[in-house]
Amino acid sequence: MLHRPSRRALLAGAGISLFAIGSPRAQVAWQAKQYVNQPVGSPLFTALTDIWAAVRTQTKGRLDVTVYPQNNNLPGSDPAALKLLQAGELEFFALMGGLLSAAVPAMDVQGLPFAFRSIKQVYALDDGPLGRYLDSECTARGIHRMSHGLFQNGFRQMNMRERAIHKVDDLAGQKIRVPDGEMFRDFFRTLGAEPVSLNIDQLYAALKEGRVDGQENPLVIAETNKLYEVTKYISMTDHMWSGFNMIANRKYWSGLPEDIRRIVGKNVTKHVDLQRQATDDLNRRLETKLVERGMAINKADRASFRAKLKGDFYPRWKKQIGTKAWSLLEEGAGRIG
Repeated sequence: MLHRPSRRALLAGAGISLFAIGSPRAQVAWQAKQYVNQPVGSPLFTALTDIWAAVRTQTKGRLDVTVYPQNNNLPGSDPAALKLLQAGELEFFALMGGLLSAAVPAMDVQGLPFAFRSIKQVYALDDGPLGRYLDSECTARGIHRMSHGLFQNGFRQMNMRERAIHKVDDLAGQKIRVPDGEMFRDFFRTLGAEPVSLNIDQLYAALKEGRVDGQENPLVIAETNKLYEVTKYISMTDHMWSGFNMIANRKYWSGLPEDIRRIVGKNVTKHVDLQRQATDDLNRRLETKLVERGMAINKADRASFRAKLKGDFYPRWKKQIGTKAWSLLEEGAGRIG
């Protein structure tokens, strides 16, 4: 006799369960995972837990998402998690454009060096035609990028173990940890440094053991990952902007009922705004707090960095990112390069 799996078994295989809410009738519930590379206590982790707690309440438990800090210690970290999401083995993820570009090349536009004059400009571009184009590029690759789902990380600064960076020549020969994205590597090679790609969960140990001379990230990363314990100098360069895109597996997202998707979208918008403000405030306060922790902070000569990029750096990345995303960026930010 042919065995047919039960409806309960089929739903369980899709991450769906059946339970009763206030009546004997069974209700459909969706369970899912959210990965983020930041630790417990970071503004981003807090925002994500707040989003999913509100969604759980407002859907009366129909969507129950568990947030896993530091990508649940997944081997391979962000790149591996992105592959899981595209394969449908992870439902939700928060990832910066420079790493999402492994699947969606146009996403590198978010981290283009010295492209943005202010954080306000970044948000305006993402809420406009550039953001909608990036949404469509993600959709074509099985990824749903949520509207108004761009969390703040901030402008990236140089963070060194043994020397301050006053001008670009101070980077010559220095081993700088960078995320596993080609734009990061190309940028630092162009500046004369030696980029070393490491996942963020390996960063503290690499700095402590001297396997790298420094790293580059917004100040909030130095604080939440306790890098002040293993580095001495921060040089304010504002060389790239970075943030985290709230993304979902497109098939999973499309399978959720419309009312649940509306509830998720409403809470993403609310808590993205709160996280942006909290992160901006923290980055400002940290210029004083990190000095109190014993770090030395200086403002670098940014013009010397820009001068190194004259030549083929921007033409090379215009080709990689694509002319459509590039032109939409320049419409809002002015000519690049």
